[in-house]
This record gives sequence, structure tokens and C-alpha cells, in this order.
Amino acid sequence: MTISPELLAILACPSDDHAALRVDADTLVCTSCLSTFPIRDGIPVLLLDEATPGPNGFGIPASAPAGT
Repeated sequence: MTISPELLAILACPSDDHAALRVDADTLVCTSCLSTFPIRDGIPVLLLDEATPGPNGFGIPASAPAGT
């Protein structure tokens, strides 16, 4: 999926950490917590209810020990 670099530069993870996002196939991935957000018809869906949480949950960096 193509997201313009200008749009990607202003998008952020909607969880507490507000980290940058990167494109991975048809999803956006938080660079901190690794939560994934769908892209539908070229439109990023940045709703936590529609997202898949990262390994430690929303807003918790993937590098943090589990359960923190």
C-alpha cells in the first residue's frame, strides 16, 4: 500500500507513546510498541479498536520487559 511520505511524516501511533509509524504491506506499524493499524482503501485507520496490539500491548515499547 502506498502512503505519501508527507502523510506518513505527520501520522503517529494513537496510543500513549505517539511514536512514528512505518508502512508494512497493508498496515501501519508503530515503531515503538509494534501495534499494527489497517490501511483500508488507501486510508489509515488509526483507531485502537481496529488495531492489533504489539507484544506488550498498546503504548508499551516492544523492548520493555513483558508485563510492564
